[in-house]
Amino acid sequence: MEQAKSDLADRLGLSVEEITVVSSEEVTWRDSALGCPEPGMHYAQVLTDGSRIVLTADGKQYHYHSGGQRAPFLCENPQPPLPTN
Repeated sequence: MEQAKSDLADRLGLSVEEITVVSSEEVTWRDSALGCPEPGMHYAQVLTDGSRIVLTADGKQYHYHSGGQRAPFLCENPQPPLPTN
C-alpha cells in the first residue's frame, strides 16, 4: 500500500500524507490483465490472485492493482475482480 501511495504522490506532486486510502483488499482477477486490460493486448485466461487499492487525493479516486509478481500499478480504466462469495 505504501508503494502505491508513494507512486501517486510522485505523479501528482503531493506529499504521501496528502494521499488517503479508501480501501485495500485481496482479490482474484479474471485473467492476467489484473483488472486493467489494455486495448489490443492478449492476456492469459487464468485466475490471478492480487490486490486492489483505492486511493484518493484532491477529491479524486485512483485505483491501483497488483497480482502475481507485479507490484501495484495505477489503473486508469479499472475492471472489477471476481465477486467474493
